[in-house]
Amino acid sequence: MKNDGLSQIDYDVIVIGSGAGGLSAAVALAQAGLSVLVCEQHEVAGGWTHSFTMEGYRFSPGVHYIGALGKGQRLRRIYEGLGVSQDLEFLELNPDGYDRIYIGDERFDIPRGQEGYIARLKARFPHEANGIDRFFQAVLDINAMLDQFAAARVFIPRPSSLRWLFRTGADLINHYISDPLLRAILAGQAGDYGLPPSQAAAVIHAAMMYHYLDGSYFPRGGGGAIPRAFGRALKQAGGQLRLNTRVQRIILQGKRAVGVELVGGETLSARHIVSNADPEVTFYRLIGQEYLSRKLRRKLRTARYTSSALSLFLALDLDFKSLGFDSGNLWFYEHNDLEKIYADSLGDYVVHHPPGLIFATITTLKDPSKMHSGRHTMEAFTFVNYKPFAQWADDPSGDRDWEYQKLKKALTDKMLDTLDQRIPGLRDAVVFCELGTPLTNAHYINVHNGHIYGIKRDMWHVGPLGFSNRTEFSGLHLCGANTLAHGVAAVTETGLIAASNILGCRPDDLLSQNGPELRIYPCEDLSQWPEQLQQRAARGAHHR
Repeated sequence: MKNDGLSQIDYDVIVIGSGAGGLSAAVALAQAGLSVLVCEQHEVAGGWTHSFTMEGYRFSPGVHYIGALGKGQRLRRIYEGLGVSQDLEFLELNPDGYDRIYIGDERFDIPRGQEGYIARLKARFPHEANGIDRFFQAVLDINAMLDQFAAARVFIPRPSSLRWLFRTGADLINHYISDPLLRAILAGQAGDYGLPPSQAAAVIHAAMMYHYLDGSYFPRGGGGAIPRAFGRALKQAGGQLRLNTRVQRIILQGKRAVGVELVGGETLSARHIVSNADPEVTFYRLIGQEYLSRKLRRKLRTARYTSSALSLFLALDLDFKSLGFDSGNLWFYEHNDLEKIYADSLGDYVVHHPPGLIFATITTLKDPSKMHSGRHTMEAFTFVNYKPFAQWADDPSGDRDWEYQKLKKALTDKMLDTLDQRIPGLRDAVVFCELGTPLTNAHYINVHNGHIYGIKRDMWHVGPLGFSNRTEFSGLHLCGANTLAHGVAAVTETGLIAASNILGCRPDDLLSQNGPELRIYPCEDLSQWPEQLQQRAARGAHHR
């Protein structure tokens, strides 16, 4: 692919996509003095961290809780180090149960803090006390190994965790635990990586659990508060963000990336390109298979992406607090065979049956200041494969035929029926309802087949075996969920890694802005909020 006559450098760095990774890379590079342009194909920034409003109700499809925000923890240090903490506030989910796991008729609330979590498990399952201690020690050992790798970028297996490098999350749980219900509880957060535990790498399951051990948080204002804060920091550092700007291809000169061509024909040159798009989009759509090495083509062929999801967005005239609900997330499982439930979710099970799993979050109990007309908003999700929707992929978004609309209505009804069984009266309380499908994800986020977590994190696509931030093309760097790991914290880190590779420094060297201490308030106690936020929450709760 020739360089199309690009004779001058327009930018030091062009970033493709404004997800958490793309924006962290862009801000760090702009703060280091480089000229940076971020190209975002959507009308709002943020990728999976964006928020949207429909009929006055605010929804955040990709951000439901975030860990590692306690004092001294990694994501907090990044936000403060990049200075975005001045424009961010977080609300801590119920520390007595930030995740409620419902398995059949059983319920278990996961509290903040390892000691409390272990004590609660032992009280419920005293016959498994020894296995519980050993399981959590294994989780700590695995994460100590991962922290060592993150700090030194050298993989030195610890003897106590070496055995788990090529084992699965199910192996990790089942090795220490025999009780079927306890096994299901310890696997209950598997929806955070979207795979049956028997298919996920043990290190991914351990990292996911560890991420939330010290509490979980929700950005005040919803997920969109994160890209807004990064957008301000980017502008203050002299960087640019262009919305509704889709990159059509990456321009190569030999094996070097030298610029991009936008939809419409405009070409822009740069010394470096950072792609926040997934590998399928980056290499197949933006570069082209014919320019890829045999090794890279083979890696792309063997990569398997996580499932997609149905996303149900609701506004409800229902008093959730009187029903006993709070800011904690809700995991509804039909039974304790989570392996079967997640295996079913990788196919089209939910198209033909009621969902065996629903993850739900009452966002206005996480952030009461966002209540609208006294009504609560809820977001509910279940996994589904892309294939049942593929026949409508080429139809215009928002204008698909009656068969598609009929399928959406049937799926919505199934999800509402399942939720109503868990929350009696919910169906009759609905005042607004909209369903997003895998086609919705593909359209707005520009992800391959509408996947929600990137590549499947099995034993062969994790850590050094996954996609690197560096590519075989000089000047082209990757960030995002398909490199280090998925999730807001890990993806933000990938942007710093890409920026540090460009600048030839360590990621921590980029955290030099000395932003103010991140403000965190409890969801459950508005009396600890600043007075203006208390007043805003009161207005939203009582206005009719």
